[in-house]
Amino acid sequence: MEKLQRRELLKQGSLLLAGFGLAGNVFGRTENNFLFEEEKTIKPFVKLSSNENPYGPSPMARKAMAEAIAGSSRYPWLVTDALRKKIGNLLNLDENHVLMGAGSSEILGTVAAFTGRTKGNAVSPHPTFRLWWQAAESFGLTIKKVPLTADKEINTQALLDAMDDNTKLFYICNPNNPTGTVIPANELKRCIEIASAKAMVLLDEAYTEYCDEPSMAAMVATNPNLVVAKTFSKIYGMAGARAGYALAHPDTIKQLAKFQPWANASVSAVSLAGALASLDDAEFVKQCRLKNDAVKKYATDALTAMKLTVIPSYTNFLYYQVAGFIGDYPSSINGETMSAVRVFEDQGNWYRTSVGTINEMKLFVEKVKGVVKGG
Repeated sequence: MEKLQRRELLKQGSLLLAGFGLAGNVFGRTENNFLFEEEKTIKPFVKLSSNENPYGPSPMARKAMAEAIAGSSRYPWLVTDALRKKIGNLLNLDENHVLMGAGSSEILGTVAAFTGRTKGNAVSPHPTFRLWWQAAESFGLTIKKVPLTADKEINTQALLDAMDDNTKLFYICNPNNPTGTVIPANELKRCIEIASAKAMVLLDEAYTEYCDEPSMAAMVATNPNLVVAKTFSKIYGMAGARAGYALAHPDTIKQLAKFQPWANASVSAVSLAGALASLDDAEFVKQCRLKNDAVKKYATDALTAMKLTVIPSYTNFLYYQVAGFIGDYPSSINGETMSAVRVFEDQGNWYRTSVGTINEMKLFVEKVKGVVKGG
């Protein structure tokens, strides 16, 4: 009887997860067909506003998540330990360098709380990913916002110059969200070395898998003032599953863990299983990046052809300027059938749009053509 019940649970779980469906099976195709095959159905609502991977979770992750449903009545400590060990091994570290969180957003908030226990300031580029700002301010940190360059790149020297004796936290998102720009590895490493001598450095690497710049994870082995935040939300396609982690020196991990209600316990059994399996699905990750790069180029070329300024992107989103447009551009694009434009700057008509499937981006491009022409 127990085996039958378990089999039925697995069947139901598989059917539920299958409902989310990939935009096509990524295996058994030529690369060209994979990259540009038309979707069989048009989605009633196109969502290009949160930098999600439209193709994930991977097939291996879905299978593991479905199988984990039946065991969700138990605390998943063994899976948690296995995932932490695997993450550590992949980065030439160990599980003592890894702290799990419900997405990297929990990690960012935890570091903000940790550094905010003594009053001071946090140095941050602007615009950048700012979800942690509210947590930092609520714990007593004042945010010192350092403008980007004219090319929308992070000015590392300006960030370093903004530090003072009261700086407790130094934040960089690389590649940067929302601009998609990247800091070269040598420059970033130098910046981290200088800043971490004065304050805790929080490096947000949510999008590193979309570019060729290396992770700075190896630095945590000898630098207790560096925390690298990573996530399964982006290229691994698990934004709704909420799985992320911090990489830091073991002594720092112990301190950060005290700021979680229950250390390493905020990721569900199902999400842990999916994250663990996704690390073995290298082919899926490779294909997702190939597809993202090709669709991103299509959208970049299309926007550029409309005389819009597009910042070169090392991520799964585009940052672009609609200069001279008369009217409310975001409201002209966003509506009942599409959410594709977000604003991160008060001046300059700069906007961010996520890279979706080829059909989604075709719909977006056609809508922009109509709006810009009409404007």
